[in-house]
Amino acid sequence: MKKLLYLASKNLGKIGEYQKLLSDVNCQLALQPDSIDVLESGETFKENAAKKACEVSKKLNNYAIADDSGLCIEALNGSPGIYSSRYGDNDKSRINRVLRELQGINNRNAYFIANVCVSSPEGEIILDIEAKCFGKILSSIRGTNGFGYDPIFEEISTKLTFAEMSNEIKDKLSHRGKAIAKLIPELKKIFPDY
Repeated sequence: MKKLLYLASKNLGKIGEYQKLLSDVNCQLALQPDSIDVLESGETFKENAAKKACEVSKKLNNYAIADDSGLCIEALNGSPGIYSSRYGDNDKSRINRVLRELQGINNRNAYFIANVCVSSPEGEIILDIEAKCFGKILSSIRGTNGFGYDPIFEEISTKLTFAEMSNEIKDKLSHRGKAIAKLIPELKKIFPDY
């Protein structure tokens, strides 16, 4: 029987993404129960990811994986940063706020960052990985895939927005995809194939 790995999140879209990214790891992925609430009160992506992973693992006495990620824009001094998901009431309002704040600004450099932490059943962080994806913010949306800021973030090497990419390309180039790729060899040691 496979060991459980809890995803410290209530986001159903995220569990689908993780199931795909971790398909080579011998674990059963499960979403944290609705009864567990973790307040993201950290001042960094790493603090928030670690807090979520630790609290969920301790409450469930099991392994937990968590990430905190967001968009950092050079001209906005790194904003929205850790407040990326709270920069508006929904994706459209968050995008509109960013576009409004960048009006008339030539420097559109930005990056997405993901910090992924894995906690032991005792609540100790045993893996901690960070990855970034660089690009720029467009002045209008492009593409229909993805979510969040995907339609206005143009990745540096492909010149495509995340919303224009296939899932396979996005999984390779995105901040979360890169972080998970770094994490997989270590996860395979915790969840061996026997």
